[in-house]
Amino acid sequence: ITSCQWEKIYEYLQGFSEIYARNEEQCRRFVEAVFWIARSEAQWRLLPPEYGDWNTVYRRFADWAKKGIWYKMLYYFAQDADMEYIMVDSTILRAHACATPKKSFRNRKD
Repeated sequence: ITSCQWEKIYEYLQGFSEIYARNEEQCRRFVEAVFWIARSEAQWRLLPPEYGDWNTVYRRFADWAKKGIWYKMLYYFAQDADMEYIMVDSTILRAHACATPKKSFRNRKD
């Protein structure tokens, strides 16, 4: 995330009283960790240590998700071309192979 992008994100996050975003350095590391997971498609356990403990990051991510922070952020920055990097949605994410439906051969007529 560039400094300009981070300033916009951090300013936006300050408007949410229901989340903790007072420590700017920790908040930026957390947000960058979430973006790393989303872009790399890695499992949470594989989060590099420089982003912090994977389980702590995941729990905070899940808390923000329950509160709709990620959803609101996506739509808030959708029209800002400078914020393209944070537009993490289903168009750039691929499902894991185990998420594909199983083929059924019971009703097959070959």
